[in-house]
Amino acid sequence: MKLNEFFVTIIRMKDQIKHQNNRVAIQVLIAEDDKVTMEILKKNLRGWGYNIVTVDTGQQAWKILKTGDIHMAVLDWIMPGMSGPELCQKVRQEKRDRYIYLILLTSKDNPKDIIQGLTAGADDYVTKPFNPHELKARLETGKRIILLESQLLESQNKLQEMATHDELTKLWNRRAIFQILDEEIIRSTRQHLPLGVIITDIDNFKRVNDTYGHQAGDVVLTEIASRLKKNVRKYDKVGRYGGDELFIILPNCNLVNLDFVGRRLQESINRKKIKTSQAEIHVTISLGGASSESAPDTPAEKLISESDKALLNAKKKGRNCFIISKKIQNQ
Repeated sequence: MKLNEFFVTIIRMKDQIKHQNNRVAIQVLIAEDDKVTMEILKKNLRGWGYNIVTVDTGQQAWKILKTGDIHMAVLDWIMPGMSGPELCQKVRQEKRDRYIYLILLTSKDNPKDIIQGLTAGADDYVTKPFNPHELKARLETGKRIILLESQLLESQNKLQEMATHDELTKLWNRRAIFQILDEEIIRSTRQHLPLGVIITDIDNFKRVNDTYGHQAGDVVLTEIASRLKKNVRKYDKVGRYGGDELFIILPNCNLVNLDFVGRRLQESINRKKIKTSQAEIHVTISLGGASSESAPDTPAEKLISESDKALLNAKKKGRNCFIISKKIQNQ
């Protein structure tokens, strides 16, 4: 991806995330054992557009907080079973994917008490009897922090996707698929299970580009990638090896199963033409495969080279076929 295209993508991501954040419904837990205070809190928070969950004991609050569905919590300092500061401390001790913004509601206004609550893990506090405008402002502060975290996590996920996936086909890119292969080899060796790999190549792909144009070629490549993904197991991995070559990793796959999978993939491409804006194009693929069943502890480089040789043999045989390297000699 070119640098200017990268920045355009980042800007689009920010706009999409901003739009998404505008639609985020903030879930707030209210933990308060005083019924009058609870009713006032419920009325105000609902009026401000928050989704609320209410409890009246510390144990109930902790049970809800552990679910991970809460964005913010308004916690009474003194409650049956567990105090507000104790809840704050327990929340902060847990490892969480997302932050929970905690506000203590208390009649204590001594600086030492406030410091105690903040030290326990509270982000803010409101003293009783509370001013609704003050509470609203403090909740808005928490909301901004929660939405900012959501935006950062979403950006992180998007950037991770861009770093590990091919932009056109949305498959794993070359570096990522090779890293996955290394990990699967370690796993298969540890578990004493065979690992299968397949390299596919679109037959006469240059002719497709020359005849129908590169946009049609992109459609063909994307559709083939989609069909291959649909015809392997969820835990199998499909990546773009380079150009029009695709690479498939098949954990726990012996030679018999490898043959079955390869022929199924070949048929998934053969049975239906690919629609493009130029024409419906009949496309075939050649495939070469190898499995560590024939040589346990086979390194990644050997599996790749044997699959490559098998793919070359498939092309020499006339294309539109699947060849398996059945004997791997480890040195």
